[in-house]
Amino acid sequence: MSVSSYGPEEWQILSQFWYPVAFAHQVQDHPLGVRLLERDLVVWRTAAGVQVAEDRCPHRGYRLSHGRLHQELLICPYHGFHYDFQGRCVLVPSDPTATIPTRLCLKTYPTQEAYGLVWTCLGLNPDTHKVPPFPEWGDPEYVQFLPAGVELAVSAGRQMEGFLDVAHFAWVHTQTFGDANNPLVPAYGVETTPLGLRADYWSTVSNFPQGLQHLGPPDYLWRREFEVFLPYTARLTVTFPGGGRLCILNAMSPVSPTRSRLFCPICRNFDRDAPPEPTYAFNAQVFAEDKAMVEAQVPAYVPLDPRAEVPVGADRTSVAYRQALRQLGLQVHA
Repeated sequence: MSVSSYGPEEWQILSQFWYPVAFAHQVQDHPLGVRLLERDLVVWRTAAGVQVAEDRCPHRGYRLSHGRLHQELLICPYHGFHYDFQGRCVLVPSDPTATIPTRLCLKTYPTQEAYGLVWTCLGLNPDTHKVPPFPEWGDPEYVQFLPAGVELAVSAGRQMEGFLDVAHFAWVHTQTFGDANNPLVPAYGVETTPLGLRADYWSTVSNFPQGLQHLGPPDYLWRREFEVFLPYTARLTVTFPGGGRLCILNAMSPVSPTRSRLFCPICRNFDRDAPPEPTYAFNAQVFAEDKAMVEAQVPAYVPLDPRAEVPVGADRTSVAYRQALRQLGLQVHA
């Protein structure tokens, strides 16, 4: 099997889950082309909501993402065929009185808007799984942030492992929050959950940006609770001094086995009146530091053969994550 494409069984397993494909604010008065699991999709909005379909007019295969919206209809620019919200062709301009073949209908997929994102599921049984939970997004006690997406030339699994990794702070994030003099990773536990995994990690590594780390008590233990929602979404909750909580949803969109896109809604219940620009700048720098590392990993996907790489004690979460992916039925790469 080529690592540049999914095998049939692998695609079948991954397609049963929900993934983000766009920011909700991107989908307004024009169709948007996106790619998920090696499938080209078109996303558009009408008064009925947001719809996702294959990015292909069934008449002559033209990309509908190159089209336009008019009076709640999606119009193919090649021959002007009009499609309604359900994907049915309702007008053939070259022969407007003819009976429209039933086959002139788009392949649509279930869609949800959540956390400022548009989610979809390509599988035959979309009710098997749900959009991962992130209750703080709708909680009035929290302020919400929606950073720009990050395009990555690696698999969703590689980025997931980087997000879950706690041993790289002292080496990768020394310009943002890591401490080069504090590389120690204390023992921590990982447990399975109905939706994936949970890891509870305590350490003296501060989550304050460099230059502000004096604000934390010197003996404060930072709690970082990771929750994994298989296969490619994770949530991090960081407890700050004084009881503040920072919640980060690491939601990966697997474009292909070696390409992915990160969406990362963030909430916090402290510094509610602070200007948002420093938060966006800080997270953009953290993302850039991680991007540089994961894109240099070889191979660009997570090898699921247990003999492929050599884990150490700090890799407990990664070891459990790979095992969980294999239990889903994935065998080659993730």
